Amino acid sequence: MLNFLILLILMFSLVTALFNGKIDFLCNQLLDSPQKAVELTVTVGCSICLWSGVMEVARQSGLLRFLSKFFSPILSLLFPGIKKDSPAAQAVCLNLAANLLGLGAAAAPAGICAVSQFQRACLDPSVACDNSILLILLNTASLQLIPTTAAMLRLQAGSAAPMEILPAVWMASVLSVTTGIIAAKGMAHIANAKLPSHSKIIRRENA
Repeated sequence: MLNFLILLILMFSLVTALFNGKIDFLCNQLLDSPQKAVELTVTVGCSICLWSGVMEVARQSGLLRFLSKFFSPILSLLFPGIKKDSPAAQAVCLNLAANLLGLGAAAAPAGICAVSQFQRACLDPSVACDNSILLILLNTASLQLIPTTAAMLRLQAGSAAPMEILPAVWMASVLSVTTGIIAAKGMAHIANAKLPSHSKIIRRENA
């Protein structure tokens, strides 16, 4: 399907350029695009490597353990049954910290680690538990304080003020995360209400 869409876009661009007499412009853009793609990949990749290294330093220095203890009331509220010193709590803190810095790609490994820890406690690891679903939702909604990746893309595209999107990012992040948490908790409550009483106990113990 994706190959068909790319081919369709290319054909549409070619036909449009022919009708508008801009075939030379189209050819120049096609020749320049690979170079721009490589430059963009290197720029964003270097940024991700830098912040991933910072996160690893934070993990090895014990900062994540401190953060997991500091944020334990919030983590306990969002993720019932999570222990403040557990690997799952540290992975969740690392994931949320990376997202706060706008580093979605750097947050992915920590999110995968946290979800795997949650699923190990489930009776059926092939079925996502409530905590895993909520973490995936938070990672997707991505509450951001500093949109590093977006600012990097804007700077690469020639923006004179790449961080001017901060108010819009903050508003969108708060609204999306709040809506996501309400939806996830509401759906989990509905799903648990439909389970038999003995299944509720097992699910609560293994969430």
